[in-house]
Amino acid sequence: MEVGVNPFPLTFAVHFLGIASIAMVFVWTIHYLGGLAWNSSDKSLLFNVHPVFMQIGLIVIGGEAIISYKSLPLEKEVKKVIHLVLHAIALILGIVGTYAIFLYHDEKDIVNLYSFHSWIGIAAIVLYGVQWIYGFVIFMYPGGDPCLRSVSMPWHIVFGLMVYVMVVAAAVLGYLEKLTFLENKGLAKFGSQAYLVNFTSVVTVLFAVLVVFCAVTSPPAPAYEDYAPI
Repeated sequence: MEVGVNPFPLTFAVHFLGIASIAMVFVWTIHYLGGLAWNSSDKSLLFNVHPVFMQIGLIVIGGEAIISYKSLPLEKEVKKVIHLVLHAIALILGIVGTYAIFLYHDEKDIVNLYSFHSWIGIAAIVLYGVQWIYGFVIFMYPGGDPCLRSVSMPWHIVFGLMVYVMVVAAAVLGYLEKLTFLENKGLAKFGSQAYLVNFTSVVTVLFAVLVVFCAVTSPPAPAYEDYAPI
């Protein structure tokens, strides 16, 4: 059930928070963690690829894809293509970011999939892919019959939001996990880096809350008037 609120003004806050969260992740990985690199003698730089790609891809671009129907004053068919393409980009970046962390673990001889963060993260990216493929086949090409599309749409929306919540939960758990590792190695619990990581999580959650809110809102219908002007 949709909430009778015009979501368009809120989409500007979504854009701002998304950009802010990306900037914060870049500051963290470049200024505090030393930068990003796919091939380097310092393997920690390979780890840094993971949070950057996941934040940009599945969190921000994925969120923008969800609200594209509410934030873009374009024809429905154009918005459908944009929605599909943005989700594809988000999924590709998410896959690359996931591959980076597996590669980092292999390089450092660390076991994979040992934490709840990794479990929910893998589940989320697999379900994200299933959601994209189903949406493409049913709503784009070859396309289901009108009855199937009508029945599928509410479930497509609900399942998509559920997967997105899983993605955000995985991200926040990942920030907490990495920060805990750093603090166990001596990082100050109330230092600037710790505050930056925690506030990145806060901004990410606020971004996601507004994305979901925009997704379930629509402008209220005009009030019915039972009289005509004289």
